[in-house]
Amino acid sequence: MSSAANIDVIILAAGQGTRMKSALPKVLHPVGGRALISHVLAAASALANTNLHIVIGQNAEALQQHVETTHPDLKIKWVQQTEQLGTGHAVQQTLPNLGASNTALVLYGDVPLIETNVLSELVEIAARRQLALLTTKLDEPAGYGRIVRDANGDVNEIVEHRDCDDSQLGIDEVNTGFMALPVAMLSDTLAKLENNNDQQEYYLTDVIKLAKAQGGSITGVCTDDFASVLGVNDRRDLAICEKHYQARRALAYMESGVTIVDPDRVTFRGDVSIAPDTSLDINTVIEGPTQIGSHVVIGANSIVRASTLADGCVIEPNCVIEDADVGASAAVGPFARIRPGSELGENVRIGNFVEVKNSKISAGAKANHLSYVGDTDVGANTNIGAGVITCNYDGAYKHRTVIGENVFVGSDCQLVAPVTIADNATIGAGTTVTNDVEADVLIISRVKQRSVRGWKRPTKK
Repeated sequence: MSSAANIDVIILAAGQGTRMKSALPKVLHPVGGRALISHVLAAASALANTNLHIVIGQNAEALQQHVETTHPDLKIKWVQQTEQLGTGHAVQQTLPNLGASNTALVLYGDVPLIETNVLSELVEIAARRQLALLTTKLDEPAGYGRIVRDANGDVNEIVEHRDCDDSQLGIDEVNTGFMALPVAMLSDTLAKLENNNDQQEYYLTDVIKLAKAQGGSITGVCTDDFASVLGVNDRRDLAICEKHYQARRALAYMESGVTIVDPDRVTFRGDVSIAPDTSLDINTVIEGPTQIGSHVVIGANSIVRASTLADGCVIEPNCVIEDADVGASAAVGPFARIRPGSELGENVRIGNFVEVKNSKISAGAKANHLSYVGDTDVGANTNIGAGVITCNYDGAYKHRTVIGENVFVGSDCQLVAPVTIADNATIGAGTTVTNDVEADVLIISRVKQRSVRGWKRPTKK
């Protein structure tokens, strides 16, 4: 966290993003299940005493609506850049909204992996009336502006690749575009920008040269984490950012005590908390908001979305759990689907090819094979046999089934809702239940088996 008193955070998000080839604004494309700009807002808003300014251009309405919906707690000043005349011009549009004695921090809406601690360092330098410039080093710096430092190690200038001489081409430190500086310095230098270049645009990088000419001090902060300053221009960049983001999150979970069998083959999206001693197998996808307890085992190829998994539960391979609660020491799968609104109690067993929807399964109950349990309350220690279906839909409305404790439902039964089965009842295999069942009774509705001799199966003509 920064101790700076007043920070005007300027996020540039007016670019058209034509290389994305998408109707969706570039900064709304997701990394880790969140829009690019959401990552930037999270990093910036973690600083103390910030004023957020977002520069928008085309598709402004969609961008504004998304940000205000997903970040309702943030107060944002929206600044329109009607003409796309460069990054310097974009920042110029924010000047009327900035505090004259504040620190300005310039960020980019398409650089999602920037971290708060790096921004805090830039701001603290700028609070000393200096310009802080974030740089990084590349093995292959071709195409990037080189950072030329003076004998004292301060930044002297940024030389674009096409303008570098032979010695400058050998420099591996490059500009990232992130900077922090006093608003007064920013205002003075922006007023002197010129667009004498091939693009006829006003470049924000020229602020460095102008500040230096006015006797300003330029401090370069070099980060060794290139991924944190990687911008997204096309789908390839998006995939690269996603890979770095997933690696970062997997490492954080492992450092906190989570076992991940192969960090390259897990995916995390949104807010996900995982307690120590939990294990994730390959190809698992965890989407927030999700809370996972300790000693949980999630098998290969499983998806957990917006759910809570209590301590000690086991999710076998190839399961889908969405908007559901799984109790302690419960077991699910393999090949099970737990749909929204479902609650599985302690020690519940949901087996292979079982689907549960909007149902409460109490402690110790089980449905081990090939069943559909929808809109149902199942009592403790009840057994649901193979092939059982709760018929909850009449073609117009959903109805609820209530099954008591210690009930045994045999294989291949249909429970036609609305219906209630009282405690300790037994439903014989192959029974269709259409009326309420009393406690402690056996219900059977099979027809008598008979043989028809001479009957021939239909054949195609």
